[in-house]
Parts: sequence; C-alpha cells; structure tokens
Amino acid sequence: MSIFGMGTLTGLALIVAIGAQNAFILRQGLRREHVGAVVALCILSDVLLIFAGTAGIGALVATFPAVLEILRWAGAGYLLWWAVRSFRAAWKPTALQEQTPRSRGSVVLTAAALTYLNPHVYLDTVVLLGSLANQHGVQGRWIFASGAAAGSVLWFTALGFGARALSAVLNRPGVWRVIDICIGVMMAALAVSLILGSALLT
Repeated sequence: MSIFGMGTLTGLALIVAIGAQNAFILRQGLRREHVGAVVALCILSDVLLIFAGTAGIGALVATFPAVLEILRWAGAGYLLWWAVRSFRAAWKPTALQEQTPRSRGSVVLTAAALTYLNPHVYLDTVVLLGSLANQHGVQGRWIFASGAAAGSVLWFTALGFGARALSAVLNRPGVWRVIDICIGVMMAALAVSLILGSALLT
C-alpha cells in the first residue's frame, strides 16, 4: 500500500468513530443548516492539526500535559451543557421545518468548540498522526499527512452532505426525539469519560 493510502486509512480509522464533532455534523446535516460551513471548519481544523503534528508540534503537546488537562475540564463542561440542551430538545421534539434556525456564526462557534475543546482531537491528529507521519522520512511524512487529510475531507463531506440528503426522510418529531436523546447520551458519556480521565490522557 502506498504511503498516501496508509495515511488515508489511518486518518479514517481515527475520525470515523462517532464523537461529539461527528454527532454535531450529523445533526446539522439533518437540519440542513449551514452544513457547508460546518464541514469546511472541521476539514480545515483537521488539516491544520495533522500538518502541525507532522511538523513536530506533537512533541510540544506531549511535553505540556497541563494544556490537555485544561482542555479536558473545559471540554467536559461544554459537553455536559450540550447534553442537557439535547435532552431538553428531546422533551418537546419538533419537525425540521418547525425548528428555530440558528445563525451561521452560532453554528460555526459551536462546531469550533466541539473540535478544539476536545483533548482527544489533539491526541489523535497532532500526537498520533504526527508521530506516524514522521516514521516515513522527511518527504514521506508529508505524503502520509496528505493522505490523512484526504481521509478527513472524504469523511466529513460524506457525513454532512449525506445526512442532509436523508433529512427529508427523517423529518419527523419522533425521529428527532430519538436523535436528540442519542446525542444527549453520547455527549454526557463523553463528558464523563473526560472527567474520569482516559488511558490516553494519563
């Protein structure tokens, strides 16, 4: 397998698992609300972090665990707030056309918070992918990083616009109740895992 292909598959393996960021992209896709802006932000963020790790920033992040600790608590608080918000929405679900639209700025800020307040994002992209990329030599590391970045482009685009394509089928209050409950449970579980600390953060 080529170095580029290895990078793509490795990047996909790390980002495909549903987390806070992916759940938000899915929800915005189903809402058909500022999907392009959210997808673009997540892609650009991943590309920036992957190439930063490849350039050697990963070693800097690993050297200062206090930064990840701050992000851990800030991220946990934000995720708990989002979980409560989702459960409240599930209590009185509405169809897509009945939901109050949010401004582009508000949606983008939420996507940015769910991205940059999650310490696992830095561990996956900056530390892990950066370390793997640097195993392929001076030139090969950038090929690997480009492959990982391509994986992010493929996944976020498919998730966001795929969900938007399915929104007409899923546009029922009962479906939205299930979606909001699932997202609330996921956000709460992620917050608890951050509070308790994971093996990657210790």
